[in-house]
Amino acid sequence: MMLKVGMAIVAVVVLLSLLAPLIAPYDPTKRAGPPLSPPSAQYLLGTDNLGRDVWSRLLYGGQVIIGISLLATLLSASIGFSLGMISGYIGGRLDKVLNMVMDSMYAFPSLILAIAIASVLGPSPLNAALAIGVVYIPTYFRMARNETLVVKSSLFVEAAVSLGMPRRRIIFRHILPNLVPSLVVVATINIADAALTESALAFFGYTVTPPTPDWGLDLSSARSYIINGYWWLLAPGFFIVLTALGFSLLGEALGERIGKRGD
Repeated sequence: MMLKVGMAIVAVVVLLSLLAPLIAPYDPTKRAGPPLSPPSAQYLLGTDNLGRDVWSRLLYGGQVIIGISLLATLLSASIGFSLGMISGYIGGRLDKVLNMVMDSMYAFPSLILAIAIASVLGPSPLNAALAIGVVYIPTYFRMARNETLVVKSSLFVEAAVSLGMPRRRIIFRHILPNLVPSLVVVATINIADAALTESALAFFGYTVTPPTPDWGLDLSSARSYIINGYWWLLAPGFFIVLTALGFSLLGEALGERIGKRGD
């Protein structure tokens, strides 16, 4: 059930974002009607303080948050996972140094570290993805390292070592395939965390610049109007929570299924 719900939510959000150019009724960056118009047949989710169609901005904003989240996850997974496998298998000084670096990164709250990196790089989708990606590298490092240490002690790995198989071949042929299921689970859940982090960065102005649509940026712009009764401007916040919930449910369900197969 959880898997189906998660897949359904993710599918809806992704499809709406991909189909934005076809189904968005208005240009998300231009005025579509009177400012702060309530939801109606003409404006499905009303208009914002500048008269832009909220529904259209939601559709296009999904492309930004999903794109940044996926790119950040790909970056952090590729670097952290690779370093974790190498560190866990080789051990020694390299393992100690990498562990010290990752532990030092864990000492900072992830959002604070992402904001610090993004503020140095400047506001842009690519820089936001880099900032978020760097923050989550230790997550993949620890997962890959811990599981590599377990797989490393397996009989088939010891047999490969005794046969003189090169380290690179052992890592990619014997260790990597056993870590892929865990990687998929962690990456799926991490997309949810990345989406929340991206929204926070956008809220503080570290991702895109106006008038580019972004859920976090739109929520930031609307915060002073929401408290005055313009409730439909909360729509970006609802979609942020919905997206994070969808990927979280999907990741948890995949984790349960993989765990059952391993029992």
